[in-house]
Amino acid sequence: MAVTSERFNQGLTYDAYKAQMTRNRERLEENEKKFTPAPADLAAFQHLSQPLNVVAIAEEWCGDVIANLPILGRLAKDSGKLNVRVFLRDQNLDLIDQYLKEGKYRSIPVFVFFDQDFNELGHMIERPASVTQMLAEKRAAIYASNPQYGDPSTPADQLPEDVRAAFMQEVNQMREDARPQINSAIVSELRSIVDGVAA
Repeated sequence: MAVTSERFNQGLTYDAYKAQMTRNRERLEENEKKFTPAPADLAAFQHLSQPLNVVAIAEEWCGDVIANLPILGRLAKDSGKLNVRVFLRDQNLDLIDQYLKEGKYRSIPVFVFFDQDFNELGHMIERPASVTQMLAEKRAAIYASNPQYGDPSTPADQLPEDVRAAFMQEVNQMREDARPQINSAIVSELRSIVDGVAA
């Protein structure tokens, strides 16, 4: 199903999405405060010849949404050129099923950029591949230096509670330390979508 103006306007504004959150809102807003786009990156969005419409598909329980949606939110606010509407994934299967990761996973967030006539310009699903690879390498390093965490193929929720807590704390710290690199990769991916329409 194509996204139309009517369908787009059924979504929540970024602020309305934040207002309806019942968990992780503080983390999302903290990530928003910590992120400042580089002047050259912001300029790429400010110099768009016309505002773009952006569909964001999200759920508040998803760590990648909490980390990545604020980047889009800040770019929209600071540039004044992105008209963002957020759709809850589980209530909008018609949308998410058009943007399955590897053709089968309902991974989020999804950011889809459209021109004024709702012609799709490009999209990002979950996070850039470079970020996925970097996180996998850093996670492998955590396992390599901490044999108490066991086999990397064992899901974290199957670890003993004290071990799982220590593991999750280390993974969260790793992600926090990598946040500037992750944010930069996401902005680069979004810029690659809009650079063709900047004028």
